[in-house]
Amino acid sequence: MAFYLLKLIGPRPTFGPGDMTADEAQLMGVHGTYWKAMLDRGVAIAFGPVIDPSGSWGLGIVKVENEKEARALTATDPVILANRGFRYEFFPMLTVVSRE
Repeated sequence: MAFYLLKLIGPRPTFGPGDMTADEAQLMGVHGTYWKAMLDRGVAIAFGPVIDPSGSWGLGIVKVENEKEARALTATDPVILANRGFRYEFFPMLTVVSRE
């Protein structure tokens, strides 16, 4: 098994809780539901928004077979399928220490 940190970059530098249109807020709700299902399946270990002074972004930590599987998960994320300018960056992790 492999662990990846997934970084979701929004469609613009100011994108965050105070800078979403109603449509984007709805899309983010569907995105959250998608990742909650991945959490329930045991694929996602954690996910959520990061409030970064240089620009907010989304964090996901997943446990998958390989990078191809991590990329497949993000390719079916509703924010990516909506083609609204979101993108993911991938960072392999050597290990994850957690409460489990």
